[in-house]
Formats: sequence, structure tokens, C-alpha cells
Amino acid sequence: MLRKLFFGFLFLLTFVFQSFSSVENFHPYHVGSVEINYNSKSKTFEVTGRFFLDDLEDGLSKKYGGSFHFNDEKYKARLNDALQKYCSEYLKLKVDNKFLKVNYVGYEEDQESVNVFLESESVANPKKVEAAVSFLYNLFDDQINIVHIIVNGQRNSEKLTYPNRYLYKQF
Repeated sequence: MLRKLFFGFLFLLTFVFQSFSSVENFHPYHVGSVEINYNSKSKTFEVTGRFFLDDLEDGLSKKYGGSFHFNDEKYKARLNDALQKYCSEYLKLKVDNKFLKVNYVGYEEDQESVNVFLESESVANPKKVEAAVSFLYNLFDDQINIVHIIVNGQRNSEKLTYPNRYLYKQF
């Protein structure tokens, strides 16, 4: 009898924990990070955005319609096309009062997140860096993007919370 009670309790406990780990409750905060790193050798800004995989899939689906799946090879071309357009709209970079062209390089899946890689056109000795970062603002009104701008080893970070998208740093 005691054994049945124990296993019944264990089953109930397992059921309760599984209900808390559903996909909707997996990450109650909507946070992404964007690193904008100046490479003095290539004289370009290398940009890496890191976002929850399911959030980015949902953001792309809402923006462009249809479904997107990072873990499915048949969606790779569609994902690359959508990410290229999405990044050009939701990230702008201005250095010393001049807008830079930022090119989409690719993406990489990492467990439950996605790293998106971009690279700017070349620019020499940046002094003033302005960025407009609004990744996933089309999906969540509580989205937070942590943005790091690094120039010549000097790191400046800021938290951008929806609807704030503008960041200005002097180096």
C-alpha cells in the first residue's frame, strides 16, 4: 500500500513538473543579445545576434507568413532569404554620421538558440557609433535586446526594451 502511494505521488510530481516545462512557459522573458564588434584588421563591424530559436521562427512567420523551422534542412534556403530581409529591416548601423551597409552572412543553430551573423562595409577608425536594433519587436511588446558595441577593445553595453531601439556610443 505504501509502495502504491509512493509511486502515485511520484507520478503526480512528474506530471506537475512536465506541465511547467511546456513550450509556452519555457522562457517567460523575451531576450536577445546583439554584439557589434569592430574588427580593426578588416575595418568592418562583425555583428552577432543571438535569439531563442522558437521566438525567431515565430517572428519570421509573423512577418513573412508561412512556417519556418531551423532544425529542418528543407527550410534552409527560405530561412536565409527571410533572415537577410529581416536583419536589413531590424538592424541599422551608423558610424560617424554615415549609414553603413550591413550584409547578412548566415546563421547557426545552437541548441535552443540561433546565432545570426552580419558584417558591415568597411570603415576606418570609428568614433561615434549609432545603432537601431529592434529584433523581435514585431512579435513581443516586452522584447529586450542587450546590445554590446565593442571598438578597439572598449566595450559599451546597453539594454534596449521595447519600444526603445536607438543606441548611441562615443569612442
